[in-house]
Amino acid sequence: MNVLTTHDLTIGYRGRPLAANLSLRLRAGELVCLLGPNGAGKSTLMRTLAGMQPPLSGSVQLQGDDIIRLAAKQIAQRLSVVLTERIDAGLITARELVALGRYPFTDWMSRLTDADRLVVSWALRSVGAAELADRSVHQLSDGERQKILIARALAQEPQVMILDEPTAYLDLPRRVEIVHLLRSLAHETRRAILLSTHDLDLALRTADQVWLLSLDGSMRVGAPEDLVLSGAVEQAFASAGVRFDIETGAFAAREQPAGAVRLIGDGAAALWAARALERGGYLINPASDLVVEVMAAPVMPRYRVGLNGSSEMVNSLYAVLALLKDKTAQVARASESGLPDEARP
Repeated sequence: MNVLTTHDLTIGYRGRPLAANLSLRLRAGELVCLLGPNGAGKSTLMRTLAGMQPPLSGSVQLQGDDIIRLAAKQIAQRLSVVLTERIDAGLITARELVALGRYPFTDWMSRLTDADRLVVSWALRSVGAAELADRSVHQLSDGERQKILIARALAQEPQVMILDEPTAYLDLPRRVEIVHLLRSLAHETRRAILLSTHDLDLALRTADQVWLLSLDGSMRVGAPEDLVLSGAVEQAFASAGVRFDIETGAFAAREQPAGAVRLIGDGAAALWAARALERGGYLINPASDLVVEVMAAPVMPRYRVGLNGSSEMVNSLYAVLALLKDKTAQVARASESGLPDEARP
């Protein structure tokens, strides 16, 4: 079921449209990630969808109603927003901050009913933060605080949740935790959740759908895998110094290869060996004479680096890269000297 739609929407500022003719749909029970390069207009789109900024043209429909015709309280009963900016919550507790999410439903004195308190407790449990309820917000870590802000948004009991860069200040484990939490909330509570993020890899791994906004104002919509395979992701983030690896789903700098290596082995050790080789600028080529073999060991793997029949054993990938640097330099010197293949080191 569509809970938020746009029709021929143009976003931007007077005299400076950023994207036009956007016809989008947010469906109940889905996590949608909004991706795009800096300056494409992601935050502008989020504010427009939330009714915080008027569109230049077109419309945003929230549960069938034009959002600009709804009163602020009506919007807040259907849609909640979590912004990027850090908040100064003073000395209030986490429970009190979450309770602010009930303001669209309280009376003019903001008094909570027993039903409101039950919703607050439910929101805290839903984000896994019940044990934080009585702690002061200023004592919470960034990850804990983000959970409380999500709980506050959830306490509004909205059909749509919009989050602008909710993982901006978090370390990698907390980023993964928060995005997977939002995915679970979308699926389990049947809410439509839209988040903008710069974390491309995490978005591609977790989103039900991706909205990909390019600098030229075009929008591509689809499953993450479809947008990767179509080339849309690479095009949206195109840069002279960066390439998108379709096999790994990651961006890497465009550099002159240091050489080619044949990698032998399997499992996690071989996977991380391949990543180390890529980081060192080496291409994996099964026809290369330069060989790195991953050797199983009880604790940590060992590595055999070989060239033209001779080989050396080392105990770390750091040592592998150092040895490869020496051997590729030897090959280069032999090539420059014109030595035949059998005379090269």
